[in-house]
Amino acid sequence: RLSAPLRNLVGLVVLVPAGLALMAWKAQGLNALLSVLCLVWMADIAAYFGGRRFGRRKLAPAISPGKSWEGVWSGGLGVLLLAGLWTTTIDPLWTGQGLSLFGQLAAGLGWPLAVLCLLVLAALSVVGDLFESLVKRAVGAKDSSQLLPGHGGVLDRIDALLPTLPAALALTALAASWA
Repeated sequence: RLSAPLRNLVGLVVLVPAGLALMAWKAQGLNALLSVLCLVWMADIAAYFGGRRFGRRKLAPAISPGKSWEGVWSGGLGVLLLAGLWTTTIDPLWTGQGLSLFGQLAAGLGWPLAVLCLLVLAALSVVGDLFESLVKRAVGAKDSSQLLPGHGGVLDRIDALLPTLPAALALTALAASWA
């Protein structure tokens, strides 16, 4: 129901910060960039499998009927396991590639606050996915484009990254200021 200019403005407000954050992550090095991408992928993969195995309570049935609260918590747990594994194995090996998102948060905030931040980022990835599903439902579309038919379209591949990339960058900036 929004006018075309307003839809374009919403698109810019969502896509531009994510694009700028992606470039900032790339500038920090391969380790940092891959860690933030893997956080989103892990949250999605763990949520999928955890939801399939344990899912009972629907998260937002009118928007995305397959998502469950158990999937959300499984995604968060997957992210925490990834963070522990990454900081103990990959960060020490890739010292010349910049510190990972996980390492930056732990170094600046300590592990208790880093865990909270990582759970917030995992939750934001779900919010991005739900927002894109809501937009598709609002216009009556199954896919956001025909470029990747059957996969929800291009936006389904990046929807969870859109809020997570800038938020993760902001949290690492906060962590650096606290260090």
